[in-house]
Amino acid sequence: MLDLVISASRMVCPATGLDGAGVIGVRDGLIAFVESGDIGGEVPTARETIVVDEGVLLPGMVDLHAHPALSGSKFGIDSDTCLLPRGSTTVLSQGDAGALNMDRYIEETIESARTRVKLAINFCAEGESNPDGRFFSLDEASVDECVAAIERGGSHVWGISLNIALIRGEGVDPLEVMRRGIRAAEESGKPVIFGATKNADVPLSAQLELLRPGDLMTYCFYSGDGAIVEDGRVLDFVWEARERGVLFDVGDGATAFGFDVAEVAVAEGFVPDTISTDYYRHHFVEEPDHDMPHVVSKMIAVGMMADECWPLVTSVPARVLGLGDEIGRLEVGAAADFCVVRAGDVVEEMVDGRGEVRSEIRWRAMDVVKGGGIATISGL
Repeated sequence: MLDLVISASRMVCPATGLDGAGVIGVRDGLIAFVESGDIGGEVPTARETIVVDEGVLLPGMVDLHAHPALSGSKFGIDSDTCLLPRGSTTVLSQGDAGALNMDRYIEETIESARTRVKLAINFCAEGESNPDGRFFSLDEASVDECVAAIERGGSHVWGISLNIALIRGEGVDPLEVMRRGIRAAEESGKPVIFGATKNADVPLSAQLELLRPGDLMTYCFYSGDGAIVEDGRVLDFVWEARERGVLFDVGDGATAFGFDVAEVAVAEGFVPDTISTDYYRHHFVEEPDHDMPHVVSKMIAVGMMADECWPLVTSVPARVLGLGDEIGRLEVGAAADFCVVRAGDVVEEMVDGRGEVRSEIRWRAMDVVKGGGIATISGL
């Protein structure tokens, strides 16, 4: 007896190239079979059945920048109520915990969640526990403490969150913090997800020079001082960083995305490597339905096609996490994580971090399955 059968008029798996009608069977939290083609025939018997006759069945989406945390982070939200029902079955915490509070974070947030949560440990030892900011002194930027915490955290820790915005210590050099963070990443053999200073005091070129192949710059379409676009074109040193293997992630957030920058970049062919939300507590007030399909809709509004976006929220971030064989794919043996997304019927307004508006058809998550279990049905 199968636990779940899903039949869909359209299934899309960028990892395997699957695109069309089909049926998926689930047993013990894993995909037991995938059959593509006409679904008009008899569907195998299972304890539960989902029929998708509208929308697109995708692998569960992978959000590389959000803030799942039940306590200890000023940004923290509950992944099981705020992220999972909106289609993100796997989430990377961008720095919600550091060396001093990582152990509690793992026990309280990661191990108790239905959502698959990984941690990019904050290079600031206090994580995001201080409401006034981070790095009040270089004592919070300890290479040894960070490396020891990574070893202690084991498979729960993906890499290091190295965000050098909001440095509060007088005289603390952002580039020195960054150099130390990179050294911790090198000593621990981990990648970095990097947030730039977002000001003109330290040139973005000097920051990108320090990143290595496989490191990920988030907030890549930030509009303001330190943007990747100047005078209507993507800067040469940004292209050079991409050519040597630096990855670029959206990290939409509240003020970190500008339509003007994204439109120029996409028109030049500089599309992001991954799409993420930076979903955090702020969005409860400003925009409660801020989620992955919403950010995909923004990217469509600036010139991308929906089918270009699906790899960037499934198979590509899964590979970045080192989990490409387990998640982000519709294939036998992979985790039975699915998300059904559907485009709306009318054009809706969407707002960027500067208050600029674009109008586009809005995608939303409908049915969500995590580990073979239904997380929500028919949207929110």
